[in-house]
Amino acid sequence: MKKLKHIGTLTAIAGLALFLTGCVQRTKSGKPYGVIYDYLAVPTQHIMNWLANLLGGSYGWAIIAVTFIIRMVLLPMMIEQSRKATVQQEKMAYIKPQLTEIQKRQKNATTNDEKAAVSQQMMALYRDNGISMTGGMGCLPILIQFPIFAALYAAIQYSPELASGTHSLFMGFSLGQPNLFLAALSFLVYLLQGWLGTLGIPAEQKKSMMSMMIVSPLMIFFISFRAPAGLGLYFFVGGIFACIQTLIIYWYRPRIRASVEAEMKKNPPKVVLPPEPAKAASSATTQTVAQEHLSNRKRNAGKQQHHHN
Repeated sequence: MKKLKHIGTLTAIAGLALFLTGCVQRTKSGKPYGVIYDYLAVPTQHIMNWLANLLGGSYGWAIIAVTFIIRMVLLPMMIEQSRKATVQQEKMAYIKPQLTEIQKRQKNATTNDEKAAVSQQMMALYRDNGISMTGGMGCLPILIQFPIFAALYAAIQYSPELASGTHSLFMGFSLGQPNLFLAALSFLVYLLQGWLGTLGIPAEQKKSMMSMMIVSPLMIFFISFRAPAGLGLYFFVGGIFACIQTLIIYWYRPRIRASVEAEMKKNPPKVVLPPEPAKAASSATTQTVAQEHLSNRKRNAGKQQHHHN
């Protein structure tokens, strides 16, 4: 279930990214225009041109500088989101026995009522123990990167400077053309970041993260392979920052684990009762009410007969 949720999230991200990159239109003469190009790409091109002039005319270093600035601005927010996700992972270990039992019941459920009851029980387990169904990973950092991604894509794709061979060369390859080597580097660095994210967590949680470790780098590889190499350079440098962010969380994980352990000792995990006893109790209550009603009817009938005599 979690794997499907992660894959669905990645699919939505990829779809929105492709939508943003496809918002640039062209006139009959080939000149780009549109909201994305006019308000995002053009200002980004001006920034890149300014940075390139400061860095000896190198647009490769300009892209690296832009990536560095963006990642440094987003780093505190990304670390905080990763910290929240780590807290959620540590809390999950404490409700694992109950969660396993509910998952077994969910697998064996046959009727819609049984499935609905088990789903409500699972939601109650998460809610009562302060655990997010999404794992604590907010969407804000991802949403912030969408316009940045669209701006860089359009700026690199339609940059006159990068279209010319003289200005677009960086480390021997053209930033304006797709490059398999940079796409492979982007794939490897995000694969490394995914592996670093599994350090220090239980083996069971590692299994649930395997799909993300593969799917996310593959998605970045295919986007980088089809896009100009300048965007692949952005992904590669961004992946290095992602690795640094993951290592920071790894170093802080023992403190997070100790904090969660102290919290759980103070407020032990709440046990969510299965729906069957509730149904049984409801049936018993119904039966008791019915018996009392029948008894009252007998007493009333006896009174009426005595009064008649």
